[in-house]
Amino acid sequence: MSNQSVQTVSTSSDKIKVALAIVAAIAGVVGFYYLAGQPALVRASALVAGLVIAVAFLYVSTTGREFLNFAKEAVRETKKVVWPTRKEATQITAIVFAFVLVMAIFLWGTDKLLEFLLYDVILGWKK
Repeated sequence: MSNQSVQTVSTSSDKIKVALAIVAAIAGVVGFYYLAGQPALVRASALVAGLVIAVAFLYVSTTGREFLNFAKEAVRETKKVVWPTRKEATQITAIVFAFVLVMAIFLWGTDKLLEFLLYDVILGWKK
């Protein structure tokens, strides 16, 4: 097993590109809200333009490219997920509800037993 740490070296130009991407994304969101009186198409265009410019800045930076590749891999992995059928989901939900009910009854019973032992038997306080 190797204990060597991996360090990524980021140049100042990469940091500037990432900063510009963040500024472009924020500008798109601010533009969307600033143009509140305009038609929805104009507002959406401002938002999309800011986000597209941000993605473009990220894609030309090493850090951003690595992040976008990570995002693509994450999407690819989520496509591999096997979702349960409706019958399986219903059965699992019923099991969870049954377990919660059993635990609630158990905890209520434990509470009442401890209450009886503590107040009635040990302290002698009758209700």
